Amino acid sequence: MTTDFSNPSFYINRELSWLQFNRRVLEEAQDIQQPLLERLRFICIFSSNLDEFFEIRVAGIKQQIENEISDVAADGLSATQIFHGIRKEVLALSAEQYKLWHSEIRPELAKLDILVREINDLSPKDLEWATRYFREEVFPVLTPLAVDSSHPFPQLRNKSHNLILLLRRPDNPHEISYGIVQIPRVLPRLVRLPESKGKGPRHHYFLLKDIIKHQVSDLYPGLEVQAAYAFRITRNSDLYFDEEEAENLLRTIEDELRKRNRGNAVRLEVQPDCPPEVQSFLLDFLKLSQDDLYINDGPLNFLHLLPLCSIDTYPQLRDKPYIPIYPRALPPEADVFEVMRRQDILLHHPYESFNSIIDFVHRAAQDPHVLAIKMTLYRTSGDSPVVRALIQAAENGKQVTALVELRARFDEANNINWARQMEEAGVHVVYGVVGLKTHCKMLMVVRRDDDRIRHYVHLGTGNYHPSTARIYSDLGLLTTQPELTLEVATLFNTLTGLSDFQGIHKLMVAPFELAERFKELINHERDLALAGKPGRIIVKVNALVDEEIIQALYEASVAGAKIDLVIRGICCLRPKLKGVSENIRVVSIVGRFLEHSRIYFFGNDGDPKIYLGSADWMPRNLHRRVEVVFPIEDPRLKKRLQEEIIPIYLTDCIKARELQSDGSYVRLCPKSGAKPSQAQLTFRELARRQNTSNASEPGKIKIKPILSPSDTPAVKAAKAANK
Repeated sequence: MTTDFSNPSFYINRELSWLQFNRRVLEEAQDIQQPLLERLRFICIFSSNLDEFFEIRVAGIKQQIENEISDVAADGLSATQIFHGIRKEVLALSAEQYKLWHSEIRPELAKLDILVREINDLSPKDLEWATRYFREEVFPVLTPLAVDSSHPFPQLRNKSHNLILLLRRPDNPHEISYGIVQIPRVLPRLVRLPESKGKGPRHHYFLLKDIIKHQVSDLYPGLEVQAAYAFRITRNSDLYFDEEEAENLLRTIEDELRKRNRGNAVRLEVQPDCPPEVQSFLLDFLKLSQDDLYINDGPLNFLHLLPLCSIDTYPQLRDKPYIPIYPRALPPEADVFEVMRRQDILLHHPYESFNSIIDFVHRAAQDPHVLAIKMTLYRTSGDSPVVRALIQAAENGKQVTALVELRARFDEANNINWARQMEEAGVHVVYGVVGLKTHCKMLMVVRRDDDRIRHYVHLGTGNYHPSTARIYSDLGLLTTQPELTLEVATLFNTLTGLSDFQGIHKLMVAPFELAERFKELINHERDLALAGKPGRIIVKVNALVDEEIIQALYEASVAGAKIDLVIRGICCLRPKLKGVSENIRVVSIVGRFLEHSRIYFFGNDGDPKIYLGSADWMPRNLHRRVEVVFPIEDPRLKKRLQEEIIPIYLTDCIKARELQSDGSYVRLCPKSGAKPSQAQLTFRELARRQNTSNASEPGKIKIKPILSPSDTPAVKAAKAANK
């Protein structure tokens, strides 16, 4: 009997799975083993994640409901069912978040004299200082607004923090009108009070919103302010435009960015003191329902507390600073071109410094033998050394081409700014391919060496972003392999020349062939298992959503292939289903560094095929983006991935949570008598040891191999049949 792998019960809803990921982020804040300020940082990350979720995902679901779109997801849920499931889970998570703040984080901070104080609790001296701060720094930038028949409700920005006021004229005490005061973004949202003379350092703060609320009557002379209530609006922040109809893509995106802050509201947040009639007034104006209202007993935006995480008076409250090492194969004084001619180099960030890549680009910009540089830019930092190097290279007369993705969500403005600066310097800027996001990570340097012109290539799993490279785990390959680098050159020409994709051998490229080639690799492991051989699949990505990939994994599991999936975020596959996914194990690792690398391992009957790349297993990555997945073929690098990096991820029992068939996650614990293993700490220790000693150092970290024969019932049965 053939199993119908499209059965909705075999799938976890995408949005609810994402909320489980954010729950794991919150669990890091709940972990008492974490330093206190790192726990607070995870609370802030949780809130930031949730904002973006409402801006994009919830906004899209609400549009489906409003447009009466009847399509259902692979899990069989309608948009309305998903929306109500989201609300139920968000309410539960938010309750945990605020309980954690009030019952643990805030009291523990208070023990160290780190206080976020209420205005009414300030001493007379502190209140005098806060009042003076309001009059000198805050009052000049505030704009009081009235709301009545002749003054419409103002257009408030996305994620803006505001006060709504109940106003009354003394000559007409029975008529109440509304006023609005926006909390200015140009001022710090968290204000530190001065230290007391003669006493030790204190860290006392108040929220900007609270002092404005306390002094708000100064903004409305002649009126009585009956009450003031804080509220916050989240709006739809997705960009909508037809690329084929846009004559100038850059200008079109700029126009859309201006609309982003005025998108339809999708969420209203208020505090418990806001009365029902004021809630209703706001909901009516914003065209929202009670299901869009969230009442939060505490800060409406925890990101306003993020400055607390930078307090350096108590180093024990924060993670110890981590300084990435330079890889032994590529020390800072080395000639990168000479090293790359001798060997391929595998870089593992943030354990190994991203400065190796920045140095590579800068040296290429200055080297008189370099003829051309080509690069994709999806996200980069505000003051990007990579972009500066490209500009310098163009000024030095080199042929420089940058494929800039203008639609990198929430980085559009940055990318427009860099694109214009590069164009002015003579860089040839290409804005990707119509209808597709250019998400791949490629850098190619063309150099005239003594023997011939050679391509020096970097391919990576993460963005060319020095700041995130310090906190994201990513992998990169530096290579001069002729076949591979020629394919990179061919792909650059395809993207810039908008020519037809003719197919290439080593690279796997979306949207042209990536999905099919992934399915071929999965099916090969399935066929090996059916033949009684050890089918083996190990994949580490950010998300697994694509239905066809999931079905191929189910088929491989049923055949007896052993499958391990390390999925940081969304996973729509249900593991441990009897007769479907018993051979599939799914774990998620959430820790200090954001797990961002993508690794694809296929056992191939003892001759493993290992790939790295930029693509998650989602429909958008496989079919609507330009993605590049590249092979690791150098035996040394394959060995490092196979015997070191992949096993360390699979044996994490501290920060890893295992997905259950019901969609929940269970935190793993070390087995009795076993040494606890935490992947990120192990990688740091390996980097330290490899930087200071040789590989044969006594006490080297022992790592369990990953290519042990499968002992699943299906494989045993197949072996018996072959005998």
